[in-house]
Amino acid sequence: RVLAMQRALGYAGAWPIDASRFAQERLPPKVYLTASYYQRWALAMETNVVERGYADADELSGGHALRRGKPLARKLTPDAVQQAMTRGSFYRQAQAPARFKPGDRVRTKNIHPPTHTRLPRYARGRLGVVGLVHGCHAFPDAVAIDKGDNPQWLYTVVFEGKELWGPDADPTVKISIDAFEPYLDPA
Repeated sequence: RVLAMQRALGYAGAWPIDASRFAQERLPPKVYLTASYYQRWALAMETNVVERGYADADELSGGHALRRGKPLARKLTPDAVQQAMTRGSFYRQAQAPARFKPGDRVRTKNIHPPTHTRLPRYARGRLGVVGLVHGCHAFPDAVAIDKGDNPQWLYTVVFEGKELWGPDADPTVKISIDAFEPYLDPA
């Protein structure tokens, strides 16, 4: 049900998926760590519904509308369900050439933004090698806070286990993450 609600609200133009991720990241740590996967998504929906003006907190707690809500951009009609459940493309037109190619050594930036980012903390400030170039995509960090698509190149970066987990890590372990160009510097 939570997945269906999330997809329906996304189709209706209420907010993008990255705004949901950002709302989850702002949950109190105890709530985030004790909630199930779908509980986190449901709590994020509640946050976005209130923050974006579709309902008030008192309406959510009461379980019914107390005033006329903000209209959605589109209605999810029965004819549109299949389209709503189909994942859209995040590919975007490149604004500049890619800075990196497979085999390039890179270092992830040690960033701590107050908003959403797809760069995991465990991989910040670490050395890796570009494995793949995935093209230009909508940049989640911008999308999450309604700053447009801000297209950025997306790469798979491969790290040695010891680079992320220290000298006692299994020497055969490699970890791959997808990292956007603004997260990377040449090594």
